Amino acid sequence: MIAKESPSNTTTRREFCAQACYASIAAAGVLVSACGGNPSSPSGGSAPPLPSVAGTVAGRTVSVTIDSSSPLATVGNAAIVQTSLGNFLLARSTQDSLNALTAVCTHENQTVNGFADGHYVCNVHGSQFSTSGAVLAGPANRALRSYPTTFASGVVSFSV
Repeated sequence: MIAKESPSNTTTRREFCAQACYASIAAAGVLVSACGGNPSSPSGGSAPPLPSVAGTVAGRTVSVTIDSSSPLATVGNAAIVQTSLGNFLLARSTQDSLNALTAVCTHENQTVNGFADGHYVCNVHGSQFSTSGAVLAGPANRALRSYPTTFASGVVSFSV
Protein backbone atom coordinates (compact mmCIF):
# COMPACT_ATOMS: atom_id res chain seq x y z
CA MET A 1 0.00 0.00 0.00
CA ILE A 2 1.32 3.47 -0.91
CA ALA A 3 0.91 6.20 1.65
CA LYS A 4 -0.69 9.30 0.30
CA GLU A 5 0.50 12.68 1.53
CA SER A 6 -1.98 15.24 2.61
CA PRO A 7 -2.27 18.27 0.26
CA SER A 8 -0.64 20.55 2.84
CA ASN A 9 2.60 18.48 2.77
CA THR A 10 3.01 18.17 -1.00
CA THR A 11 5.47 20.23 -2.99
CA THR A 12 4.70 21.09 -6.55
CA ARG A 13 7.28 20.52 -9.24
CA ARG A 14 7.57 24.29 -9.68
CA GLU A 15 8.23 24.83 -5.96
CA PHE A 16 10.80 22.02 -5.92
CA CYS A 17 12.65 23.49 -8.93
CA ALA A 18 12.62 26.97 -7.39
CA GLN A 19 14.04 25.63 -4.11
CA ALA A 20 16.71 23.68 -5.99
CA CYS A 21 17.71 26.82 -7.89
CA TYR A 22 17.95 28.86 -4.68
CA ALA A 23 20.10 26.14 -3.10
CA SER A 24 22.40 26.10 -6.16
CA ILE A 25 22.81 29.87 -6.06
CA ALA A 26 23.63 29.75 -2.35
CA ALA A 27 26.18 26.97 -2.92
CA ALA A 28 27.82 28.92 -5.74
CA GLY A 29 28.19 31.91 -3.45
CA VAL A 30 29.93 29.75 -0.86
CA LEU A 31 32.31 28.37 -3.52
CA VAL A 32 33.20 31.86 -4.78
CA SER A 33 33.92 32.97 -1.23
CA ALA A 34 36.00 29.84 -0.60
CA CYS A 35 38.13 30.58 -3.68
CA GLY A 36 39.02 33.95 -2.22
CA GLY A 37 36.95 36.42 -4.05
CA ASN A 38 33.71 37.92 -5.01
CA PRO A 39 34.01 39.10 -8.59
CA SER A 40 31.92 42.18 -7.82
CA SER A 41 34.17 43.22 -4.93
CA PRO A 42 37.21 45.41 -5.71
CA SER A 43 39.36 43.46 -3.25
CA GLY A 44 37.98 40.13 -4.41
CA GLY A 45 39.27 40.03 -7.94
CA SER A 46 37.78 42.84 -9.95
CA ALA A 47 40.43 45.04 -11.51
CA PRO A 48 40.60 46.88 -14.82
CA PRO A 49 42.04 44.66 -17.56
CA LEU A 50 45.64 45.18 -18.56
CA PRO A 51 46.32 46.69 -21.97
CA SER A 52 47.75 44.14 -24.38
CA VAL A 53 50.96 44.45 -26.37
CA ALA A 54 52.46 42.07 -28.90
CA GLY A 55 55.80 40.44 -28.33
CA THR A 56 58.04 38.83 -30.90
CA VAL A 57 59.79 35.54 -30.25
CA ALA A 58 63.21 34.37 -31.45
CA GLY A 59 64.13 31.02 -29.95
CA ARG A 60 63.15 31.41 -26.28
CA THR A 61 63.66 35.20 -26.18
CA VAL A 62 60.69 37.57 -26.09
CA SER A 63 61.14 41.15 -27.31
CA VAL A 64 58.71 44.06 -26.98
CA THR A 65 59.17 47.43 -28.63
CA ILE A 66 58.26 50.37 -26.41
CA ASP A 67 57.65 53.69 -28.10
CA SER A 68 55.81 56.81 -26.96
CA SER A 69 52.40 55.30 -27.81
CA SER A 70 53.02 52.09 -25.83
CA PRO A 71 51.14 51.57 -22.56
CA LEU A 72 54.62 50.81 -21.13
CA ALA A 73 56.01 54.25 -22.04
CA THR A 74 55.23 55.61 -18.55
CA VAL A 75 56.85 54.49 -15.29
CA GLY A 76 54.28 52.68 -13.13
CA ASN A 77 52.27 51.27 -16.04
CA ALA A 78 51.92 47.60 -16.94
CA ALA A 79 50.71 45.46 -19.84
CA ILE A 80 50.13 41.85 -20.77
CA VAL A 81 52.42 40.59 -23.55
CA GLN A 82 50.92 38.04 -25.90
CA THR A 83 53.35 35.70 -27.63
CA SER A 84 53.49 32.27 -29.21
CA LEU A 85 55.20 31.09 -25.98
CA GLY A 86 52.32 32.28 -23.79
CA ASN A 87 51.32 35.43 -21.95
CA PHE A 88 53.65 37.51 -19.80
CA LEU A 89 53.30 40.56 -17.58
CA LEU A 90 55.51 43.61 -18.05
CA ALA A 91 55.68 46.57 -15.67
CA ARG A 92 57.71 49.73 -16.14
CA SER A 93 59.48 50.04 -12.79
CA THR A 94 61.87 52.90 -13.69
CA GLN A 95 62.68 54.88 -16.80
CA ASP A 96 65.41 52.35 -17.65
CA SER A 97 64.00 49.03 -16.40
CA LEU A 98 60.99 46.74 -16.64
CA ASN A 99 59.92 43.64 -14.72
CA ALA A 100 58.80 40.56 -16.65
CA LEU A 101 56.67 37.84 -15.06
CA THR A 102 54.65 34.86 -16.15
CA ALA A 103 50.95 35.73 -16.47
CA VAL A 104 49.97 32.30 -15.10
CA CYS A 105 48.52 32.61 -11.59
CA THR A 106 50.10 30.24 -9.09
CA HIS A 107 46.72 29.47 -7.52
CA GLU A 108 44.93 27.60 -10.32
CA ASN A 109 46.88 28.44 -13.49
CA GLN A 110 44.46 31.15 -14.63
CA THR A 111 45.72 34.18 -16.57
CA VAL A 112 46.51 37.19 -14.41
CA ASN A 113 44.93 39.98 -16.45
CA GLY A 114 44.01 42.82 -14.08
CA PHE A 115 46.00 45.77 -12.77
CA ALA A 116 44.93 48.19 -10.04
CA ASP A 117 46.73 50.41 -7.53
CA GLY A 118 50.14 49.37 -8.85
CA HIS A 119 49.67 45.61 -8.55
CA TYR A 120 48.47 42.70 -10.65
CA VAL A 121 45.14 41.01 -9.93
CA CYS A 122 43.95 37.57 -10.98
CA ASN A 123 40.33 38.41 -11.73
CA VAL A 124 39.29 34.75 -11.42
CA HIS A 125 39.92 34.18 -7.70
CA GLY A 126 41.29 37.52 -6.45
CA SER A 127 44.98 36.79 -5.91
CA GLN A 128 47.11 39.93 -5.98
CA PHE A 129 50.79 40.25 -6.89
CA SER A 130 53.37 43.03 -6.80
CA THR A 131 55.02 44.06 -10.06
CA SER A 132 58.03 42.00 -8.95
CA GLY A 133 55.77 38.92 -8.61
CA ALA A 134 55.43 38.66 -4.81
CA VAL A 135 52.06 37.52 -3.43
CA LEU A 136 50.20 40.44 -1.84
CA ALA A 137 46.90 38.61 -1.24
CA GLY A 138 45.80 35.00 -1.68
CA PRO A 139 44.52 32.48 -2.34
CA ALA A 140 47.80 32.14 -4.30
CA ASN A 141 50.68 31.33 -1.95
CA ARG A 142 53.61 31.37 -4.40
CA ALA A 143 55.15 34.26 -6.30
CA LEU A 144 54.81 34.61 -10.05
CA ARG A 145 57.87 33.43 -11.96
CA SER A 146 60.09 36.34 -12.95
CA TYR A 147 62.49 36.73 -15.87
CA PRO A 148 65.54 39.01 -15.99
CA THR A 149 65.13 41.75 -18.59
CA THR A 150 67.37 43.90 -20.73
CA PHE A 151 66.19 47.26 -22.01
CA ALA A 152 68.03 49.12 -24.76
CA SER A 153 67.04 51.34 -27.71
CA GLY A 154 63.33 51.12 -26.84
CA VAL A 155 63.22 47.30 -26.79
CA VAL A 156 62.82 45.14 -23.70
CA SER A 157 63.90 41.50 -23.98
CA PHE A 158 63.74 38.49 -21.69
CA SER A 159 64.37 34.76 -22.06
CA VAL A 160 61.86 32.12 -20.97
